[in-house]
Amino acid sequence: MKLLTYRIGDKVSFGVLAADGVIDGAETLGGEATSIRELLERDLTGRLERLSAGRAATHSLAEIEYLPPVPDPAKILCVGVNYADHREETGHVDKPEHPTVFSRFADTQVGHEQPVVHPPNTRQLDYEGEVAIVIGRHVSVIETDADARAAIAGLSAYNDLSARDWQLHNSQWLPGKNFRGLGSFGPHLVTLDEFDDLGSVRLTTRVNGELRQDATLDQLVFDFTAILGYVTGFTSLAPGDVIATGTPGGVGMAAKPPRFLSPGDVTEIEVSGVGVLRNEVVAAPEDSR
Repeated sequence: MKLLTYRIGDKVSFGVLAADGVIDGAETLGGEATSIRELLERDLTGRLERLSAGRAATHSLAEIEYLPPVPDPAKILCVGVNYADHREETGHVDKPEHPTVFSRFADTQVGHEQPVVHPPNTRQLDYEGEVAIVIGRHVSVIETDADARAAIAGLSAYNDLSARDWQLHNSQWLPGKNFRGLGSFGPHLVTLDEFDDLGSVRLTTRVNGELRQDATLDQLVFDFTAILGYVTGFTSLAPGDVIATGTPGGVGMAAKPPRFLSPGDVTEIEVSGVGVLRNEVVAAPEDSR
C-alpha cells in the first residue's frame, strides 16, 4: 500500500494512492486517524487497506499538493557515509565500528514537487539521494532482522540536501543539514509488505536527467538491522519517526570539479517500489537575501 500526505486548498489530509488518484484516509476511517503518524500510532494500516479496497478516488493527483509523508515526525535521524563508495570519495578509508548518526529537524522537510529554495548564504548546495525508513511502532530494543522488520512501517525516498560549506565549518554536521526546506521526502510511504528482498531495492539520483548515483541496499555498510540496533541503544523510537539510511557515491561535492546545485536544477530520487521524488531548486526571494 502506498500512503501519502497532501494538501488541497486549506485542508491537509492523508490517503492511499489509487489508480485514479488518492483515497482520503481520514474519511475512509471515519476520523479514527487524521494523519499517517496517527494511523501508525493506532495500528490502523491493515484496517485502512481493507476499507480502501475497491473505493473510488476522493481526489485526482492533479488536484493535490504533495507534502512529506510524515510532516511531523518526533525524530528524524540520518546516517552518514554509509556506502563504501561514498566513504571512499569523501576520504573515509577505514571501516567504522559504529554508524555516524546526526539529526534533522521536521521543519526542514518539503514534499514531492515542492520547490527547494536555494539558501542565499551557501554556494555549495548538494544532493544526497537516500532510502528512508519510517518507524511503525514504539520500540526500544532491536537485536535481530525480525525485530527490525517488525519495527519498520515502510520505506520512502529522501533527498538529504546539504549546504556543504556550512556542514564543513567544523566537525558537527548539523548546521549544513538543517537549512529550512532542504530535506525532501516522499512522494509516498510504501508499506514494508511490498518489499520481499530489501537488499535488491535500488536507489538512483538524477540531476536534470543525468544519472549521478546508483546503488542497491545490499551495498549499505550498516544495514537496517545494524542501524536500528545502534539507534535504539541510545534512544527509543516511535511511530512516524524517520531514519534516512545514507547516500551512495556520486555526490556533487566529490566531483572534479564539484557540481553543486543552482536555481533551475531538478533533482529526482528514485527508489524501486516507491517511485520518484522530484524537486526543482529555485532562487530565494529578493527580500530574503
